[in-house]
Amino acid sequence: MQGWIIPPPRSPVKLRDEFMRERADKLRKLTDWGYLVSERIRQAMEKVSRENFIPSLYRDYAYKEIPLPLPGKMATISCPHSYPLFYEPLGLDRGHRFLEVGLGSGYGAAIAREVVGSGGLVVSMDIDPVTFEFARENLEVAGYDDIVLVQGDGGAGYPEFSPYDRISVTAACAWIPQPLIDQLAPGGRLIAPVVESGVQNLVLLEKIGKQIKRKVLCQVLYVSLRGEYGEGEV
Repeated sequence: MQGWIIPPPRSPVKLRDEFMRERADKLRKLTDWGYLVSERIRQAMEKVSRENFIPSLYRDYAYKEIPLPLPGKMATISCPHSYPLFYEPLGLDRGHRFLEVGLGSGYGAAIAREVVGSGGLVVSMDIDPVTFEFARENLEVAGYDDIVLVQGDGGAGYPEFSPYDRISVTAACAWIPQPLIDQLAPGGRLIAPVVESGVQNLVLLEKIGKQIKRKVLCQVLYVSLRGEYGEGEV
């Protein structure tokens, strides 16, 4: 991935206890760096084993601050800090109906499922059938059988379960697809990387009545959104 140096693939050697120590250390650092604030999100990241959502040859790098390749076309799992970077501004919380555009490895959907709890709903979409199947298998093995998984164009959203309280788009777009804004509940929030003046800005939208409040949070680097509403190839 342009902008990042991907480590070389290697056979995994780390054991469960070592991963647990690395996960605890990462959560402490994310808290110290100011990314992780919500106790509910922290507990979710503590519970979900990130290493189980990464291809075997990159498993030992699970808690490094680098994106790692996934099966599929231009697919990656984002850096560990990216999840609170998105979920904290969203205010993702118990009971929310959450739509994720970009299922990836399934890791983000698993964290979100833990955060929203039994009274919430997680719907996650991916356009790439190979990536989708990888994530589906990961989630099945991890025991997440109540996440709605949709293989399709995430830019079009999934109106069957709309409106959504929170929407996360984990791919860069030239503009935020209108169907996603339409499927956002009143008072809802949406976060997405948007390409503006040659850089990717992480943009937070909030639907207040008939108005959309917009805030730029920071610069990021993500693969391009694919499909009808993206700049990348289908």
